[in-house]
Amino acid sequence: MKKDYIVVPADPNDLEDFDVTEEALERGLRSRLIRMTRTDLGLSQSEFAARFRVPVGTLRDWEQARVTPPDFAVAYVKVIARHPEMVAKAVA
Repeated sequence: MKKDYIVVPADPNDLEDFDVTEEALERGLRSRLIRMTRTDLGLSQSEFAARFRVPVGTLRDWEQARVTPPDFAVAYVKVIARHPEMVAKAVA
């Protein structure tokens, strides 16, 4: 099911603004979760990718909202946020 409902309409007074769809908003929120988890751990993209076995290109795509992270990836990042050392040991 395509989520192309407009959830945030463009500001008519801003010629560079644009409508935000439900899908784009969800992608942005997932991207923020991943980026904030990584930065809260004090890791660069390369460090996070190596430590938790995520391809660095995939991580970049997720963080920059070029690609919507799948549900399993979001769940994995939530576990990392709560138990980073345990996850790092598990994937070592």
